[in-house]
Amino acid sequence: MIPLSDDNPTLRTPIVTYLLLGAIGATWVFVQGAGLDAKVLSASVCNLGLVPGELTGLAPPGLAVPLGPGLDCVVGNEAINRFTPITSMFLHAGWGHILGNCLFFWVFGNNVEDSMGRLRFLLFYLVCGLAAAAAQVVVDPASPIPVVGASGAISGVMGAYLILYPRVRVNMLFIIFIIIRVIPLPAWVVLLWWFGIQVITGLPQLNQLKPEGGVAVWAHVGGFIAGLVLVKLFENRALTSQRTGWRHRLHPDHP
Repeated sequence: MIPLSDDNPTLRTPIVTYLLLGAIGATWVFVQGAGLDAKVLSASVCNLGLVPGELTGLAPPGLAVPLGPGLDCVVGNEAINRFTPITSMFLHAGWGHILGNCLFFWVFGNNVEDSMGRLRFLLFYLVCGLAAAAAQVVVDPASPIPVVGASGAISGVMGAYLILYPRVRVNMLFIIFIIIRVIPLPAWVVLLWWFGIQVITGLPQLNQLKPEGGVAVWAHVGGFIAGLVLVKLFENRALTSQRTGWRHRLHPDHP
């Protein structure tokens, strides 16, 4: 299932959402070379990505992790490591990674910003990203594998959306062999399904005898839970009430 849009217009231009998408895109192009040069991409992931074992000191310095043919990421103790929970939020591992994250953020981010206000939303996004990073470190504290992506912070936005707009329709693209359909589903169905997939996928990674690389699903889980827990702290109730009244005037039959 791929989200395409939702039936949830905004009252205000989502400036922070646009700026964050712009920052992610600019980082991909100007820092990571748009993925066109494997050495540049690998260097950005290695040097600016979150390596749990570097933060905790549990990964031995000098340990090399292969990132591609002839490309290794070596565990170190550089000063930049302490900032990687932030820098890693703006990095991605490939075109599919960044496009998928940006699509989810495009669909869900603007409405959450509209309900929090711009500054609150920016702080909320960053806090959820940090919570996602913390979750990944807790699950695999000695991992020497760099973790990158905005998906932890975006997961927090999705958790907030679940609380704020559970019954709003989200237009989901289904592709089954040669059958292509766009089906509107309630946001709670879409988001809980997505969250359940993350948990199921991440359960094998809890076996500390078999640390795994790949998708940092526990960062997704941690970010989503942070969004659920923190949304009411960051919500601007005046903006939410204004949005609710406006939506009811536009769609009097909708909940």
